[in-house]
Amino acid sequence: MSGRGASVRKNLPLAAACAALCSLLITSKADAGERVLRLGYLFSQTSQLGAGAETFARDVAKRTGGTYRVELYPNGTVGGEVEMAEELRLGHLDMAFITSAPFASLIPEFGVFDIPFLFRDARHAHAVFDGPIGQDYLKKFQQKGYVALAWGENGMRHITNSKRPVAGPGDLKGLSMRVPQSDVMLKGFRAFGVKAEPLAFPALYGALQSGQFDGQENPIAVITASHFEKVQTHLTLSGHVYSWAALIVSKASWDALSPGAQKAFVEAAKAGGQVSREMAGRAEKEGVDVLRKAGMQVVATVDRPAFEASLQDTNAAFSKAFGPEIIQQIKSVP
Repeated sequence: MSGRGASVRKNLPLAAACAALCSLLITSKADAGERVLRLGYLFSQTSQLGAGAETFARDVAKRTGGTYRVELYPNGTVGGEVEMAEELRLGHLDMAFITSAPFASLIPEFGVFDIPFLFRDARHAHAVFDGPIGQDYLKKFQQKGYVALAWGENGMRHITNSKRPVAGPGDLKGLSMRVPQSDVMLKGFRAFGVKAEPLAFPALYGALQSGQFDGQENPIAVITASHFEKVQTHLTLSGHVYSWAALIVSKASWDALSPGAQKAFVEAAKAGGQVSREMAGRAEKEGVDVLRKAGMQVVATVDRPAFEASLQDTNAAFSKAFGPEIIQQIKSVP
C-alpha cells in the first residue's frame, strides 16, 4: 500500500470522531431550537388575537435564531380564558393571549377599565394603555404570579340582539344578555335594565341559538369571526367598553428564559400586540358592512348622554370602589 493510502487509513478514526462531534453539535443545536412553548387563545386563527399570536410566534423564532418555538392553540382548545389564566398561574400553560374578560375578577384593580362609556373611543384607550397608566397596570399582573409582556387588543365592544333596534338605554330594558365574567360589566348592564348574566365565551353561540339569551356584546372582529349574524338580527355600534388583551407568560416559563430571550419575547409581544390592534381596527371599519350585507340591521349612533345618565348611581359605586382619581386620570388623557 502506498504511504498516501496508509495515511488516509490512519486518519479514518480521527475523521469519524470529527463527524460524530459535528453530528452531536448539530443535534444539540436542533434540540435547543426545538424548545417549545405553548400559547393558547380563545378565538380563531383569523381573529385579531390569532393575527397577533401568529406575529408573536414568528417574531420569537426570528429574534431568538430559532432557539424557541411558540406553538399556538386557538379556539379555546386549551380552555376558556378563566381556565387559561389558572393554567398560567399554576405553570401548566406557558403563555396565553387573553382578553380583559377574566381579569377584573382575578385582579380587582382592572375592573376600572370595564366601566361602561369610560373611554371615548379606541384612540383614547390606546393613549391610556400606552402611557404611564397602562405601563403601571401592566406590572399589576405580577400580583397573581403572571408576567405580562405587552398590551394587545380585543376591540371596542358593541351590542347585538335578536329582538329590536337599540339606540338608548330604554331599548335594552327587559332584554336578556350574556356579558363576560366581570362584576363591573354585570352591574353596568343591569343598570340599563338588562337581565345580564355571565357565560363563558365557548358556550355563547349555542346559548344565542337556543334563545337562552336575547343578545350579547363583543368587538366587531369577534362578532364576525364567530358568525353571530346567524343568530342575531340587530347590531348597535355602542362602543361602550374597550376590551384590551395582553400577552402573558407563566412565571415559571419566564424565569426559565435567559435575559436575552426575555428581551426578545417582550419585543415580539409588542409587535404581536400592535398587529392585533391593527386587525381590530380594520374589522371595526370593514366588519360592519360585512354584517350589514349578511342581514343585520345596524344602529350606527347611540344616545351616549342617556346611557351615561342611567349609570349615575352605578358610577358613584365604581368611583368608591376604584377611586375617583384613577377614573378622572383615565378620562383626562387626551
